[in-house]
Amino acid sequence: MKIAMIGAGAMGGATVEGLISGEFFKNEDITVADPSLEVVEKFAHQGVSVTTDNQMAAQDADIVCVCVKPWLVEKVLSGIKEVLNPQKQILIVIAAGVSSAQIKEWLPECPPLFLIIPNIAIAQKASMTFAVPVGASAEHIQTIKSIFNEVGRVLFTDEQHLAAGTTLASCGIAYAMRYIRAASEGGVELGFKADDAKKIVMQTVKGAVKLLSSTGLHPEEAIDLVTTPGGVTIKGLNEMEHAGFTSAVIRGLKAGAK
Repeated sequence: MKIAMIGAGAMGGATVEGLISGEFFKNEDITVADPSLEVVEKFAHQGVSVTTDNQMAAQDADIVCVCVKPWLVEKVLSGIKEVLNPQKQILIVIAAGVSSAQIKEWLPECPPLFLIIPNIAIAQKASMTFAVPVGASAEHIQTIKSIFNEVGRVLFTDEQHLAAGTTLASCGIAYAMRYIRAASEGGVELGFKADDAKKIVMQTVKGAVKLLSSTGLHPEEAIDLVTTPGGVTIKGLNEMEHAGFTSAVIRGLKAGAK
């Protein structure tokens, strides 16, 4: 099976990195199309096919993945629609805020379509990816599931929840990094060197995720395990809540969803 990635900027490039490190595709079955010679040369060195011609990339692929800025999706689809084969190809569009109705308007003869939103951890095969199938068969869905579960975890949802998924996971990875940065700065104020503080916080966050994943505990149940009456943990948590920690997180997520 062959895949063409049209657009290899931050998210497109991260997706290609994940696919290269996986086993679903051979490197030679991945084609990267991007107007930047620097980008295509980078991936050429990794053994994938490269081109600056979107049509050339799309015409021989089983899966065509368009990953460009939302305002460029119409232009890119218009440029490749002559070579798309609705009977033989799957179309993936990775672009926040672009609806299936818009895509079908731009592409009346649309192949089975998937709206996909990963996050940048896809390069490390650790993405939380959301997928919305549109006119796709069970076989198509299984194919997409196999591809994106190999580079993290994929959740199939409906289109109305895609914006929420975007802010929770795609934007959410930045929110998690902001916590790591804040806690690291706090560690420096407590007396640790900056690099040591970052490592401590990263391992702590990793441990929290591992604990919840392994035990199935609700986060509040896990918190109860480490909060003793009158102890330092509950004092710290309460100070964060006085400053609006939970409310700030929820408000940020809701703002992103808008």
